[in-house]
Amino acid sequence: MQHCCPPDGREVDRAGEAVLFKALSDPHRLAIVAMLSAAADEICVCNFTSELPLNQPTVSHHLRILREAALVTCERRGTWVYYRLSSDAGARIASAVSSILSEAIAA
Repeated sequence: MQHCCPPDGREVDRAGEAVLFKALSDPHRLAIVAMLSAAADEICVCNFTSELPLNQPTVSHHLRILREAALVTCERRGTWVYYRLSSDAGARIASAVSSILSEAIAA
C-alpha cells in the first residue's frame, strides 16, 4: 500500500505496551488495580471476591492476567493468596501512556 508520506523511521516495539494495555482493558481489572493502589498493604484474594460482583474463579482469572503483565505480585500464605501492585507498575503505566501520547503529539 502506498502512503502519502514516507515513513519517518520510528519503528517502536509495542508488544510490551500492548500486553500492559490489554491487561488494563477490563473494568474489573482496573478496579483491582485501583484497590491495590489505594491499599496501604497487600490485599487477600478473599477481599476481591467480596468487593467485586464476581465469583472466585473469575477473580483469579483477572489476577492471573495482571500477574502475567507484571502489574501485580502475590504471596501464598496457607490457603490464602495476598496481592500487591508491582513496585514499578505505576511507572510502567505512566511511561506507556506518555510514550504513546508523545508520539501522537509529535506526529
